[in-house]
Parts: sequence; structure tokens; C-alpha cells
Amino acid sequence: MADAPFIAIEGPIGIGKTSLAKKLSVHFDFHLLKEIVEENPFLGKFYDDIDAWSFQTEMFFLCNRFKQLEDIEKKYLEENKAVIADYHISKNMIFAKRTLQQDKFEKYEQIYHILTKDMPVPNMMIYLHASLDTVLARIKQRGREIEQNIKPSYLAQLASDYEDYMNHFEVLHPDIPVIRINGDEMDFVKRQDDLDKIIAQVNKHLHNHKEIAKQ
Repeated sequence: MADAPFIAIEGPIGIGKTSLAKKLSVHFDFHLLKEIVEENPFLGKFYDDIDAWSFQTEMFFLCNRFKQLEDIEKKYLEENKAVIADYHISKNMIFAKRTLQQDKFEKYEQIYHILTKDMPVPNMMIYLHASLDTVLARIKQRGREIEQNIKPSYLAQLASDYEDYMNHFEVLHPDIPVIRINGDEMDFVKRQDDLDKIIAQVNKHLHNHKEIAKQ
């Protein structure tokens, strides 16, 4: 686990990960790492026909995220510069398990473990979650054309998969604090008070991380 603060924000599509990452990076003056989404040439085809385009889509994301994290480790974390990311690379497995046929998934899983075994691990996670109605409203509000064909049933299943994943993550990594944010109750984009509450929680864990690093 890196000594420099390395925060990852996770949650389903449209939940506000990038918006929160931007606000926290400005407040704490941390480097912002944004995942590549719209640059994926297969994504529009994927939402139209998941079975036909899932492997290409997931491999593109995996290779790009691997390269991003490799660069972040060398240019920032190894130089003791803090980073906040609007994703965690392990999200790839959430999507791959749901979208890939078994034979393709087995190949993908092998590649995933080879690429990620030496990757830096965040020392804090922020998990955003909300009801399907809230997620659908936010996807519609941000208006990404390629996301307008996403089926609500896919989003509902994805939210359930994320919940299972985060519960498992906390068991596997008891030393990594997870801040859970309910998007139905908190709107950190429109309400400064809600953002301040999140900042306070992050501050608390950053302080604890510094104390542990001193030991």
C-alpha cells in the first residue's frame, strides 16, 4: 500500500464519481486520475449488443487503466505525491463477470491478474451508491449519447454487483477504510453542506493514514 494518499472513488455508472473526484482533488490539491470512458471505440456498440462487443470493450478498458496506473505510480505515488482516482481497476472484474461468456471470462481473468498483480492499491475507498431512479436521472442529466441506450435492468444488476463487490472488498482489505455515500440522501454537487461532510470524513482518514505511516 502506497505511503502517499491514494484515494479511489467507486460506484455504478452515472453515480457522480468524476464530479466528486474533481471536487476533492481541488480541495486537497491532489492529482486527479480520470478513467478513460468515451475514448473507448467499442462502448457504443457494447450498449447496443453486449454479447457481441463485451470482450473488446473490457480489454480496451483493462489495458488503458493498467497504463494509467503504471504512469501514476511512477510519476506521483513513488514521488510521494497524493492521487485521487474516479475508479478502481478492480471494477473491471465486476463488469467482466457480468458481460463475458465463460470461456472469454476465463481468458480475461488470466490477463487481468497478470497485469494487476503489481499495481498500487488505494489506501482509501469512497463508495457511491443510490437507487435505480437516482442513477437513471443522473445519466439522463449528464446526457452522454452513448449511455442513453443502457437498459435499466443492466444498471440494476450492476448496482447489485457493486454492493456485493464492496462488501467483499471490506472483508479482504480490513486495513483500507471505505467511506459509503448514499446518493439518494446526499447531493455533493448541489449542496455544499453534503460536500463538507464528505471532506470531513476524508480528512479524518487522511489523518489516521499519516499517523500509521509514522509508526
